[in-house]
Amino acid sequence: MNGEIIRILVVDDRPENLLAMESLLESPDIVILRAESGAEALSILLLQDIALVLLDVQMPDMDGFEVAELMRSNTRTKTIPIIFVTAISKEKEYVFKGYQSGAVDYLFKPINPNILISKVTVFCNLYRQRILIEQQNAKIEKQNRELKKQLNEIHTLEGLIPICSQCKKVRNDRGDWDDFQDYVRAKTKLEYSHGLCPDCARTLYPEAFGSDGNIK
Repeated sequence: MNGEIIRILVVDDRPENLLAMESLLESPDIVILRAESGAEALSILLLQDIALVLLDVQMPDMDGFEVAELMRSNTRTKTIPIIFVTAISKEKEYVFKGYQSGAVDYLFKPINPNILISKVTVFCNLYRQRILIEQQNAKIEKQNRELKKQLNEIHTLEGLIPICSQCKKVRNDRGDWDDFQDYVRAKTKLEYSHGLCPDCARTLYPEAFGSDGNIK
């Protein structure tokens, strides 16, 4: 599972189960966070960006169903995928209750390591894809903001430009007077190439032109 470092939260009231799960999921690109109660799990979820929660169903004080329901009621945690881990009934009614609480999948004890790793890999890949899409969307939004800014600057040039009738300098937003080329360059990011129009060329270099006005 190569790529960006991601965090998985494992919730179980028995420390030996947490250690076993951490050992199975050990990987350079995965950080395992552990919680021994529902309350501790919720505290971590409010402070960390979590890709996946592996949640034990049978816990004292607050069971896995209650934790899942509280997660789904919070804006920050409602979209985090939950895999329930349980050693009790596989009856349809029981499993259905888990899905109603917000689970996306189930793992039944004793845990099959291959199944665990396979399921976790799927959700890690989905998490990475979501992060990539969010980064691409942020980049597009930034480009759109820059484009809007440039369009606004161009629209400024479509309005009235305060220009000196004698020297042709332009008054900028600070009240200073800029060279016209510098003003346009600052507003539009344009660069200039210079040349001579035919009329100016004839005025500056009359010797280069014949009596018919064409270049000799």
